[in-house]
Amino acid sequence: MRTRSDVSSWLTDMDGVLVHEEKALPGAQDLIETWKKDETPFLVLTNNSIYTPRDLAARLQDSGLDVPEDRIWTSALATATFLKEQAAGGTAYVIGEAGIITALHEAGFVLTDRDPDFVVVGETRNYSFEAITTAIRLIDEGARFIATNPDPTGPSSEGIIPATGAITALITKATRKEPYVVGKPNPMMFRSALNKIGAHSENTGMIGDRMDTDIVAGMEAGLYTVLVLSGISSKDSVREFPFQANEMLDGVSQLLKPEKGSSKKK
Repeated sequence: MRTRSDVSSWLTDMDGVLVHEEKALPGAQDLIETWKKDETPFLVLTNNSIYTPRDLAARLQDSGLDVPEDRIWTSALATATFLKEQAAGGTAYVIGEAGIITALHEAGFVLTDRDPDFVVVGETRNYSFEAITTAIRLIDEGARFIATNPDPTGPSSEGIIPATGAITALITKATRKEPYVVGKPNPMMFRSALNKIGAHSENTGMIGDRMDTDIVAGMEAGLYTVLVLSGISSKDSVREFPFQANEMLDGVSQLLKPEKGSSKKK
């Protein structure tokens, strides 16, 4: 049975793990600095496909976290990587913002509404009836339907707002076609992240605050899983799931301490 001492590379969720309400959580910056100092391969993962890694690095900096942009892996980057493997030099019609548009451009895709290979739906604050109608018609005509992530809602200062999953549900209802979703909880996102840092599942850990995305996907990808209770999950909610994380901690600050039952600090 693996323990934390077996882990030499890390993947970590962002919201609820490293930051909460745009403020760094206790121990988050110390953990990042420890990984950088020890040259531990790591990536910060997010299902958010609105922002580019450069944008997110700047936002994290404002929150008190110094994370290099090349240590950030988004569902937009995972989607672009997957589509490049499927149809290098292909075409796509995109509903989304800078994160997915930039990722697809850098992957060599041409963005078009004329007979595209794929219709890609990502996060945006500017969904339009016209764009959704175009997507429905293109999928009906044979374009393959892709979503960056399944999240039905997202947070805002005024409350929840509809997100990628809500829009893909609308398109599915009209076309009777389900999208292939690349982001968490699809282990595909973790596999592409592992390839990014040249790591193997056997010696990589995943830190997350959600059982239904971070932990289940990490488990299915063969990673060592750490659930932190600084975000969505609580000790009571964890009992609802038929699977468990390898470790459950109050927050990432506890990862700076030796694992229980071990004299070895990782």
